[in-house]
Amino acid sequence: MKTLIMATAAAALAAGSAVADVKVGMITTLSGGGASLGIDTRDGFMLAIEAAGRDDIEVVIEDDQRKPDIAVQLADKMIQSEKVDVLTGIVWSNLAMAVVPAATAQGLFYLSTNAAPAQLAGKGCNSNYFAISYQNDNLHEGAGAYAAKEGFKNTFIMAPNYPAGHDSLNGFKRYYEGDLAGEVFTKLGQTDYAAEIAQIRASGADSVFFFLPGGMGISFLKQYADSGVDLPVVGPAFSFDQGILQAVGEAALGVKNSSTWSKDLDNAANAAFVADFQQKYDRLPSIYAAQGFDTANLLLSAMDKADVNDDAAFAEALKSADFASVRGAFSFAANNHPVQNVYVREVIKEGDIYTNKIVGTALESHANAYVDECKM
Repeated sequence: MKTLIMATAAAALAAGSAVADVKVGMITTLSGGGASLGIDTRDGFMLAIEAAGRDDIEVVIEDDQRKPDIAVQLADKMIQSEKVDVLTGIVWSNLAMAVVPAATAQGLFYLSTNAAPAQLAGKGCNSNYFAISYQNDNLHEGAGAYAAKEGFKNTFIMAPNYPAGHDSLNGFKRYYEGDLAGEVFTKLGQTDYAAEIAQIRASGADSVFFFLPGGMGISFLKQYADSGVDLPVVGPAFSFDQGILQAVGEAALGVKNSSTWSKDLDNAANAAFVADFQQKYDRLPSIYAAQGFDTANLLLSAMDKADVNDDAAFAEALKSADFASVRGAFSFAANNHPVQNVYVREVIKEGDIYTNKIVGTALESHANAYVDECKM
C-alpha cells in the first residue's frame, strides 16, 4: 500500500517542474493489529502539513505491516528510488532498529514520531536522528515514579519481548522503589493472557504495571477485568490511548497512566490541535497523533531556517525546536531526545466517550538516562 501526498502549487504540477524542496518518506503501520497507531501517526502528521499549505514539501506514505523486513525494503526504496531527504513514522522499536541506523549512515535525517529505543539514545545516537516523541523509557519512568509515590510495595510488571518492552520495564524499575512480585515478557502480538493473569493472581502482588500497546492492551484489559483479580493497574499512555479505551470500555475507568501529552493540556497549540483533529477526522486524537503533529511542525520550522542538504545547519535548526509543541515546554537533550514533563492521567468517561484527564505530574522537565552515553 502506497500513498503519495504532495503539498504543492498547481502551476508547478502543470509545468512538470520539481514539486518539493524536501521529500519525506513516512513508513508506518497502516494494516494489521497495530494499524490504529500508524493511522493516528499519519493523520496527525498530515494535519500539520496540510494546514501549513506550503509548496515545498512532499510526503510519500507506505505501510510497513508491522514487519521489519517490509520496513527495510520500503526504506531502501525510499532512499534509492524516491530520493527522500527525511524518513519518519515508524511506530515499533524493532522496526526502528532495522531501519534507522542504515538510514542515518547514508546521510538521511530520521525524525521519530514514536519508537525511540535505548540503543539509539546512548552509544548508537546520531546527529541526524531526532526522537520527537520521547525516549522509550520515559513514560514508564513516570509510571514507576507514580507507583512509588502511591506506596506500592510489590508490583507485578509485564511487557512484550521486543526493544520497547525491555526499555519499558527498565524505565519503570528505575523510579519504582518497591519489590517485584513478578517480571514477565510476553510475545509481541499476543492476545491470550490467561497464563499471565494466573501468575499475577498467585504472585502476592499489590499492584500491576503493564505495557501492551494496540490490540495487545485491549485483549489484556478485557481479560483482566473478567478475571476477578482486583489489583490496582498502572501503565503508560500507549496502553490507554484513545482507540484502546473505546474498545475496552468500563474496564479501564479510573486507571492511572503516564503520558507526555493529554488532550486537556492547557496551551493554545494543543487546544487548536485537538479541535482541528476532531473536525477533520471525527474522532479524538491520541498520543500518536499528537507526536505526528509535533514532528511535522518541527520539520517545517527547520525548513524555514536551513537547507536540508546542509546536514550541520539542518540538524542545528531541528535542535532549536522552534515550534509550538502541543505538549507545551519542549526542548532537546544533548542526544536529540526531548526534555519534557511526564504527567499522570486518569481514565474517565465524558458523555459516551472514554478518555483521559491529567491528575498530576510524575516527572518535570525530564530528559533520559542515556544522555551521557551519547558521544556525537
